[in-house]
Amino acid sequence: VTTNAAAVAKAVGALEKGAAGAFLQTSAASTLRALVKSKDMMEADREEIMAFLSGGDGYAPISGEVIGILKQMGDEMKADISEMKTTE
Repeated sequence: VTTNAAAVAKAVGALEKGAAGAFLQTSAASTLRALVKSKDMMEADREEIMAFLSGGDGYAPISGEVIGILKQMGDEMKADISEMKTTE
């Protein structure tokens, strides 16, 4: 879970800095791709993120949708990690 949360955080940071192309070449992008494929989420959100990850024409960098989706995923993972720590 922490690896996935780190991948999401790296993606958000790269997008906010305008360095999406560099991020797409990292292992964190591969981790994020696998996470998005397996995560229970809205199909429209999955398609938006997968378009970004594929670097295809379906992703418009001007829209903040991907950043918003990824931030929400990151927040959910942080909450899960926090809950796991308090349960231990």
